[in-house]
Amino acid sequence: MTFKKYLVLMCLMVCATFGDFFLKLGMNRQPHIGMDHPLAIFGVLSDPWIILGVLTLICFFSCYIASLSWADLTFIMPATSFGYVLTAVLSRIVLREQISMSRWAGIVLITAGVGFVTRGPSHTPDKRHAPIPDMHP
Repeated sequence: MTFKKYLVLMCLMVCATFGDFFLKLGMNRQPHIGMDHPLAIFGVLSDPWIILGVLTLICFFSCYIASLSWADLTFIMPATSFGYVLTAVLSRIVLREQISMSRWAGIVLITAGVGFVTRGPSHTPDKRHAPIPDMHP
């Protein structure tokens, strides 16, 4: 993989983490939104943190689409899992969330799995010439 592709993966991971983090900051300032009033979700769209979160997640989605054009989904998703560590650290330090040892262990196991995934090829050879599977029975 090239340096530019690693940058796209880094941007994907950082934007996903901070997009979710900004949404959480904004939602912490909002009242509870229950399923009995699902349209209340539109009322929160004026919060600056939520707007920033949505814009950051649009950046994530752009990087995600770009990365899927040159790498397999089974490579992209695990390769960005270090974002779980960033999310946990931000949540612990800034949001003061309590994180149990079992959650930390899960985060470490997921992140350790990245090592196995990144050792293989990022793109299946001749994938573009393979027939598209029929999704209808």
